[in-house]
Amino acid sequence: MPKQRLINAKRIVVKLGSNVITAQNSLNLDVIQSISRQISELMNRGIEVIIVSSGAMAAGIRKMGLASRPEEIPKRQAISAIGQTGLINAYEKAFEQFDKKVAQILLTSEDLNNRKRYLNARNSLHTLISWKVIPIINENDTVMVEEIKLGDNDNLAAMITMLMDADFLFILTDIDGLHDKDPRIHSDAQLISKITTFEQKHEDYASDSPGTLGTGGMLSKIQAAKKVTMAGIPMIVARGDRKDILLKLLDDCEAHGTYFAPKKEKMASRKCWIAYTLVPKGKITIDDGAKKAVIQNGKSLLPIGIVDVEGEFGVGAAVTFESTRNEKIGIGLVNYSASDIRLVKGLKTHQIKGCLGGKHYDEVIHRDNLVIL
Repeated sequence: MPKQRLINAKRIVVKLGSNVITAQNSLNLDVIQSISRQISELMNRGIEVIIVSSGAMAAGIRKMGLASRPEEIPKRQAISAIGQTGLINAYEKAFEQFDKKVAQILLTSEDLNNRKRYLNARNSLHTLISWKVIPIINENDTVMVEEIKLGDNDNLAAMITMLMDADFLFILTDIDGLHDKDPRIHSDAQLISKITTFEQKHEDYASDSPGTLGTGGMLSKIQAAKKVTMAGIPMIVARGDRKDILLKLLDDCEAHGTYFAPKKEKMASRKCWIAYTLVPKGKITIDDGAKKAVIQNGKSLLPIGIVDVEGEFGVGAAVTFESTRNEKIGIGLVNYSASDIRLVKGLKTHQIKGCLGGKHYDEVIHRDNLVIL
């Protein structure tokens, strides 16, 4: 484990999975108590902690005596509402024993896609942290529809980690980390203790370890790790019900779980927002010359390199761009609408005014608003 990084961590995000904090017929109060005690101890040392907690849906399912998660959205929303009250109440009672206060925050992708609301969320979280109040964040499943769904809480935890410029993301689950096969089925499964470069085999391993109560299995944790490590933030997946797991990781730097090493250069907060929070509204296909210009030469995307446009979007929308061989290259905020880009594609910048009757920008996507993935 990265001893120096762990020792120097000042702000961390802890994500708790459904299978960690739910027992057979209710919430696992012993685990919630243990995690609350550990987090309280870390806070007493001056470490800021944000919790992203699953469990509302699972708690509601068990509270209502259902065998599995309902398929219909209204029923899932109702189950989440039933479970969420018990979830936050359990945290509140657990943290009260250590003289700590909690705050519930429920988010949708709309809250994070809108730059103003994104910054407002960050300001609210900063205020809570300054008051020594522990934010407990979950997706707002009660109003969730597909268009505003964040996906899963692993993804949400990654977004919050980048939003708050945290030093570490800890994802606590019901197994010790990423294995070469599902350890709940295969006794010879081997733990992968460190990943510095993502390979296809890692996703293959993760695909064989699905979640049960929650929406995210090990594959969603790999996807979360890709996001935060690109932003220069390390991540650890470990077993949440292991005794004093957070204290062992931060104090002793013991090799529990899988450590995902970050990229050396930390991505700017705004570019993290563009790359990993915004939902793309369309796609632009670019030629090899444009691909070389944006990747190797650090240039903006100009109309001359654009081959095709898919989707309907307005000025300022997030759009992905790909090569003619369907290689996903990056994402950025466009200076022109989809209809205007179709008119100017393949043209030189001095021809834009004649084509559109005016020109506000030379670039379709300026370098400052562009992220290479």
